[in-house]
Amino acid sequence: MKNKVVLLFILFTTSVMAQKTEIATFGGGCFWCTEAVFQQLRGVEKVESGYSGGHVKNPIYWDVTTGRTGHAEVIQITFNPDVIPFADLVRVFMATHNPTTLNQQGADKGTQYRSIILYHSTEQLATAKEIIKESQKDYSKPIVTELKAFEVFYKAEESHQDYYDNNSNNSYCTIVINPKLEKLRAKYADKLK
Repeated sequence: MKNKVVLLFILFTTSVMAQKTEIATFGGGCFWCTEAVFQQLRGVEKVESGYSGGHVKNPIYWDVTTGRTGHAEVIQITFNPDVIPFADLVRVFMATHNPTTLNQQGADKGTQYRSIILYHSTEQLATAKEIIKESQKDYSKPIVTELKAFEVFYKAEESHQDYYDNNSNNSYCTIVINPKLEKLRAKYADKLK
């Protein structure tokens, strides 16, 4: 009987821990890059590419690329805070894109490529401010990452989901995404799956 009780407790505890998730929403340029980075982390259960931060309802990729929707290319992360806290997600975010370039990441230019954290709570806002301040020491220029309250997330078209996993040999992935993944592995090896 004692073994059954212990087994039930383990199953219950595992089930409760698996259900504990939170959401984070970041934009750091092209969502293909940020998606590939965050899919590598332990505690991240799901990463979806999409659009947020703008004023147009139900935008599609071609609308967002014009820069007139107000939306940024973002990723929405479902994560277990007991495995990876929000603060660590922000640290990884700040280290794997250039948060000092306004409306630009590499060759991608426009407001849709801005650095943005769409916070889901006052706790996320406070943590994001703290980590941005902490990260400033790593950059010679001021960090320009926008902090904005999350309102709505529009999932991008299916061709944009799991882009790196499905296209890792194309030139964009090898030239732009692979260096970001190498930096992630070098700096955050202890957080990888």
